[in-house]
Amino acid sequence: MKEWIPTGSRWLDSIICKGQIAGIPVGKVTEIAGLEATGKSYMAAQIAANAQKTGKMVVYFDSESAIDPMFLERSGCNLERLMYVQAQSVEFVLETIEELLGATDEKLVFIWDSLAFTPSISDVEGDFNPQSSMAVKARILAKGMSKLTIPLADKQATFIVLNQLKTNIPQGPSARIVAMTTPYITPGGKAMHYAYSLRIWLTGRKAKSSFIEDEKGFRIGSEVKVKLEKSRFGSQGRSCAFRILWGTDEIGIRDEESWFDAIKGSESLTSAGAWYTLSTPDGYTKKFQPSKWTDLIMNDEEFKAHVVRIMDEEIVQKFDKREGDASTYYEDQDDLTVPVKE
Repeated sequence: MKEWIPTGSRWLDSIICKGQIAGIPVGKVTEIAGLEATGKSYMAAQIAANAQKTGKMVVYFDSESAIDPMFLERSGCNLERLMYVQAQSVEFVLETIEELLGATDEKLVFIWDSLAFTPSISDVEGDFNPQSSMAVKARILAKGMSKLTIPLADKQATFIVLNQLKTNIPQGPSARIVAMTTPYITPGGKAMHYAYSLRIWLTGRKAKSSFIEDEKGFRIGSEVKVKLEKSRFGSQGRSCAFRILWGTDEIGIRDEESWFDAIKGSESLTSAGAWYTLSTPDGYTKKFQPSKWTDLIMNDEEFKAHVVRIMDEEIVQKFDKREGDASTYYEDQDDLTVPVKE
């Protein structure tokens, strides 16, 4: 890959591609799927803002009528470089993408929010019986992606599909075994699974402090667990975690607090009682308490620079060289202990 769009989370960007800092792959199809209220739209809006910073035009398909200009502006988007489109049907979305790819040489980023909630034309025109349109959407998507995959790559256009994780309800004895190892599925059919180069799944953290609160106790964000369900870049199965703020003036991913967990297994970070010490081979040493982590990251540039270098070594370089315990790279992030202010 020659080009990536930053996700807004350095930890996530560090695990997407083996051996380098990456992000959303340009010219490919990416799925961002999650349970309800896990921050899919917030993450997509921040990716859109990051794409615009590199000169790209964003086309945002909204099927849920949940996106407003103020939300996008607060996420850092330039509305003059963003085309908002109401996703009337699956066919309409695919046809619009095909038309825009042929009409301009601009580098485009398509965001579809969301596939699960967008009906097919037969859904719109038919009755409320789900059996009447069963598998219609999957067939349309299969044909559409077979037509769009190569043009997307040729035009270096990026297609980000937001989707919903649904509980995998078993139908029969053999299906129960599959459901035990695959608790979630996403709508769209197998053709979409093949089309995705990257699948990012978001779920809520199981920790008691899954919500982020301000000094008065008001909830302003949440902590999200991330897993790479599929990656064609040598990193499938890796996981991380970050925070998404939605109750403040600035919204989006804030992952500096989670860097503590990213480097917690490093030899550069040692603990003694309630204190931690960060030390590097060049002689730098900093002693701190976990509750002061965020303040140090935000206000001490030297400390932050050393943390970033340690992250690159622990998450990117050691994984690329296959050093250390392999299980630590794929560990479940439910037990992370992101430090919070006292």
